Amino acid sequence: MRNGSDPWVIGKDGYYYYSQTMGNRIVLWKTEKMSSLGTASQVTVYTPPAGASNSANVWAPELHYLDGKWYIYYTAGSGPDGTQRTWVLENASADPTTGTWTDKGRIFLADSDFWAIDGTVMEYNGQRYFIWSGRPDLSQQKQNLYIAKMGDPWTLTGTTTMISEPVISWEVNGGPVNEGPEYLTHNGKNFLVYSASGCWTDDYSLGLLTLKEAGNPLLATDWTKSTQPVFTKNTTGKAYAPGHNAFFKSKDGSEDWILYHANSNSGDGCGEKRTVRMQEFTWNADGSPAFGTPVATLQSKPVPSGE
Repeated sequence: MRNGSDPWVIGKDGYYYYSQTMGNRIVLWKTEKMSSLGTASQVTVYTPPAGASNSANVWAPELHYLDGKWYIYYTAGSGPDGTQRTWVLENASADPTTGTWTDKGRIFLADSDFWAIDGTVMEYNGQRYFIWSGRPDLSQQKQNLYIAKMGDPWTLTGTTTMISEPVISWEVNGGPVNEGPEYLTHNGKNFLVYSASGCWTDDYSLGLLTLKEAGNPLLATDWTKSTQPVFTKNTTGKAYAPGHNAFFKSKDGSEDWILYHANSNSGDGCGEKRTVRMQEFTWNADGSPAFGTPVATLQSKPVPSGE
C-alpha cells in the first residue's frame, strides 16, 4: 500500500482517516476507499514547536472521535529516548483534516510518570480506558502494557495497572517488548492485540490478551494471554516482523480488516524499509480473531467489500 510504520485508521461519515509515524509531525490522510489509500490526499495537522518537550520522535498517532470532538493520541519527546511520553491534541471540527488542533498536553498519572508510548483508547461497559506501553526502568529494555481509567479524553484518573509483561519466549526476541496495544471487540468478547519482541527483529509478532466475560479491565488477573503469537512472519511470502496494527470495517460493514506494517526482507529492521499492508481476517469458533498469515506485497487481492 505505502511505505510507513505504526498505521492507524478510523472510519466516519463515509471517509477513512489514516495516520502513521512521520517522526517530526502528524499527518492525516483522507479517503473514501481503503484500497485507494496510496493516492489519498494528505494534510499536516500538527507540527510541534521546536525545542519543546514533544518536539522530537513523534510516533504512532491515533485519531479517535470522542464526545463530539476529534482527539489524536501520540508519542513524542524532547530528543533523548528516555523522554518519550504520550500526548493529546483536540479538534472540534467535523472533519479532522480541517479546523484547529489544540495541544491538550501530556496524558499520564503520577504513579506511572515514566517512558510511555503507543497510547490507545478502549471503551467498555460505559467506561473509557487508556492503554499504553511503558518502560519504568530506563536501564532495562523491558516494555510492559498498562491501563488506567479516563476521566475525560485528556485526563486519566485512579491508579495504573500493569496488565501484561513480556515473559514468553516469543515476546523477548531481541528484547522483552510488549507495545502497540489495540482494542478489538466482537460478539461480546473483548481483546487486546499487541506487538511483542523487538521491532528490529524478524520475529516481531502480534499477541492476544482476552478479557474474561464481565471482567474488570483494571484487574490483570482478568486478562488471559495467548501462549503463542496470533500473527507472525511468513518467510515464504516475504513478510517479516508484522506488527503495530489497527483494525477497520469494510465500507459496507460486512468484513473485518487488519492494517499493519511489515518488512519484505529478512533483516530490514525497524526503519524506513517497512511497508503498510492490509488484509481481511475472520473469527475462530471460540470467538477469537483469526488473522491468518501475513500476505506478500504486490499480490492481487479483492478490495474491501463495498468499494
